[in-house]
Amino acid sequence: MLRSLGKAIYRVIGWRLEGELPPLAKFVIIGAPHTSTIDSIVFLAGVAALEVDLRFMAKVEILRGPWGPIFRRFGAIAIDRSRSNNVVEQLSRAFAENERFILALGPEGTRKYRPYWKSGFYHIALAAGVPVVPIGIHFREKRVIIGPPIDLSGDVRADMDRLRAFFAANSSGKRDDLVSPMRLREEDEPAGPEEPGSGAAT
Repeated sequence: MLRSLGKAIYRVIGWRLEGELPPLAKFVIIGAPHTSTIDSIVFLAGVAALEVDLRFMAKVEILRGPWGPIFRRFGAIAIDRSRSNNVVEQLSRAFAENERFILALGPEGTRKYRPYWKSGFYHIALAAGVPVVPIGIHFREKRVIIGPPIDLSGDVRADMDRLRAFFAANSSGKRDDLVSPMRLREEDEPAGPEEPGSGAAT
């Protein structure tokens, strides 16, 4: 039912979903750019069309509101986000404790412009030993493109270069002025992990 609903939404809004998720039990998905609320609709419809059991973090206010049950049905999870390191630890533990765990995060963490991506997705994937699967939202062409899984080496700049190459070729924002640079703060000044982005529901 959800798969049919997701495909129906894409037909109505005129978008295309391209590519397939890898046949892996565990990985981190990152989707970008995130410059408007329609991102959530496009992302959730794509998840429904793929019929994948996905987990993502959402703002507490959203989960408490009228849309809360819907977001939870699509895999929203509650995490104690009081400390960024604690979030990384909780989510890496979730990967270890589950036979199948697919986590989606929004690396920008907001629809507003910010000078860096949040690095939580990187540290979670690295700590859990799972690949990152990039998904590009291409507003100009109304396409959502699923990229290949990228195994992280621990070399932040080298790993980010691979992600940048994918998103540069496969994404465009609804508002280009709100697209955040695809760069982590650690690339310029080594630091601890930031709080992960909250996924689609922001």
